[in-house]
Amino acid sequence: MTATATQTTARSLSQIAPNVTSRVKAGDLATAQNGLIAVGVLIALLGYFEVFGHHGALSYLVGYMGVLGIALCALFFTMIQHITRAGWSVSVRRLAENMTGTLPFMLLMFIPIIYGFDDIYGHWAHANITDPNAANYDAVLAGKSSYLNKEFFFVRVGIYFAIWIALATFFRQNSIKQDESGDPALSMKMSRVAAPGLLLFALSITFAAFDWIMSVDPHWFSTIFGITYFAGGFMSFLAFTILLSMWLNSKGYYKEAINTEHYHDLGKLMFSFMIFWTYTNFSQYMLIWYANLPEETQWFTHRTLHGWGTIGTALIIGHFAFPFVFLLSRNVKRHKLGLPIGAVAMLLVHCLDMQFLILPSGLHGAEAHGGDGGALAAVADGDHGNGFGAYLATIDWADYGCFIGLLMVFTGLTLMNVRRTNLIPLRDPRLSESINFENF
Repeated sequence: MTATATQTTARSLSQIAPNVTSRVKAGDLATAQNGLIAVGVLIALLGYFEVFGHHGALSYLVGYMGVLGIALCALFFTMIQHITRAGWSVSVRRLAENMTGTLPFMLLMFIPIIYGFDDIYGHWAHANITDPNAANYDAVLAGKSSYLNKEFFFVRVGIYFAIWIALATFFRQNSIKQDESGDPALSMKMSRVAAPGLLLFALSITFAAFDWIMSVDPHWFSTIFGITYFAGGFMSFLAFTILLSMWLNSKGYYKEAINTEHYHDLGKLMFSFMIFWTYTNFSQYMLIWYANLPEETQWFTHRTLHGWGTIGTALIIGHFAFPFVFLLSRNVKRHKLGLPIGAVAMLLVHCLDMQFLILPSGLHGAEAHGGDGGALAAVADGDHGNGFGAYLATIDWADYGCFIGLLMVFTGLTLMNVRRTNLIPLRDPRLSESINFENF
């Protein structure tokens, strides 16, 4: 940045909000960044390599898909703000952009899933699709073999990440470039690219949810599944953004740039997408229950046994009933303690939701194709019934540990990006509107 540009930016920002901190000081947050990454990697690897556990690859998938949803929905948030030319969110948007900067690392963190591919997707990877007389022949999987095969699976992984990383890089770099030049044409450029970007995002996140979660049980299908994954991911992104921005604010950053008005709007969006998650999941369940087709209902059958029915009830309460009552009030969404309590609850229940989507099918599939499957077998033979005790007998510490560990890594990587850029888009034409807006 030239001296002239720096002075112009400083003057304009001081006129807009004199108390806004525009940059993290050199060395600040480095300890938090490095500590989060180191401890998070250790916890995730302990979970993945089944230290004190017994289904490490599935536990890792639970954590990975939970955290990936947050990173991807940061990209969605960024594009939505550009296409709508929103003013209120400008100062929040840079934090979302820095979250999207972690997507190349999320590709790196996909490697353990590749390594554990047979443990996760062995149900269809091991099926015999050529010999109808073979013992492991599966006519359904034979019909899906042109899509569900290992080679095409990895091709699609490359396509998805190419789309996500390209979009994240484009919006983040152009936003940072605008800090230097102050060119308002960059805002228009990003607004125009956001339209096709959102279309590519919608298709890629939908098929990624099909590939990486739904195909754990390859006999079952739901066309709304990608939307349910997105709804939970966006709700969790908003919860994470609230918590991280509040923590940074407590360290002396943002100050007026992200204030009660922004938290109020973030809380409203989090509440809305909690409702949207409920709506999409109920729609999926209601249609399958009404049709009562065996190839569809068996997915829910797995989720009534071995304690998962209790977890389904817990999701109804924790993912809808409690937050609906707790977050409904305007006062809670504007409260310095009430809103983060709601955000923490939403993140924890998001982890439980990922377990509910992945583990019943994954453990059943492992048992079906001759893998471990020990958790289900142990519960079936034990005296735990179908209540919460059965869930505790099935679950591993790693089913929470991998989520927490990967979330710590994601937070550390986000802080690394935060330290390298301005905290807010200093020369965005709508910055003044963002800092000075009020909810009515």
